[in-house]
Amino acid sequence: MSVNNPQTRPDGVRLQKVLAQAGVASRRAAEELIAAGRVSVDGKVVREMGRRVDPDTAVVHVDGSRIVLREDLVHLALNKPRGMLSTMSDDRGRPCVGDLVAARTERLFHVGRLDADTEGLLLLTNDGDLGHRLMHPSFEVEKTYMAEVAGQLPRDLGKRLRAGVELEDGPVTVHSFRLVDSHAGRSMIELVLHEGRKHVVRRLMDEVGFPVQRLVRTAIADVRLGDQRPGRIRPLTRPEVGALYKAVGL
Repeated sequence: MSVNNPQTRPDGVRLQKVLAQAGVASRRAAEELIAAGRVSVDGKVVREMGRRVDPDTAVVHVDGSRIVLREDLVHLALNKPRGMLSTMSDDRGRPCVGDLVAARTERLFHVGRLDADTEGLLLLTNDGDLGHRLMHPSFEVEKTYMAEVAGQLPRDLGKRLRAGVELEDGPVTVHSFRLVDSHAGRSMIELVLHEGRKHVVRRLMDEVGFPVQRLVRTAIADVRLGDQRPGRIRPLTRPEVGALYKAVGL
């Protein structure tokens, strides 16, 4: 048998051990997942216990969700405060995202950006493949925003936004719209979009006559801000990372 076979390569690691090290399950439970046909490697279901894989190159899914095996990959969620720049450094010394991770040894980058006045969820990673796809418009990753606007909103506003609004750089369509609250001449709305053009939410609401006074991004795909405090960073959970990979077809 060829030494290139993944089951016999001396540098390979047993699949159940790899799954256990990735935090999927105990080694015994991982063996049960494999036996049940719930694990695939490089697109093919694996049922044999002796299968060895290279954690640096193998693409492993459990129940259809991608499992990140490389220990050097970092996936973080930041609640970016208002007034902070979405840059890793600033030559004018202004507060920026890079300040919060300056002590880390990994070479991280931010996935997309939020303007200085916009708060909320920003992803930081050194996972180039995932980051590129999350930012690329062709993958249409959902982004959820909470926006505070002045005034009483017309009943047909949601319908107008879902139908599409023409901006100077082309039309923008809102995937979903929800009025969250309205009082004292202010309205809080939730918007879900599949794109991330610069200032797109602010420009969209300007165009329909309700300028945004406060804007917070609350979710990217299935990764949610929740009760994470401004300025705090947390590692993404394994299911969250898997959901991001699924959203971009990895």
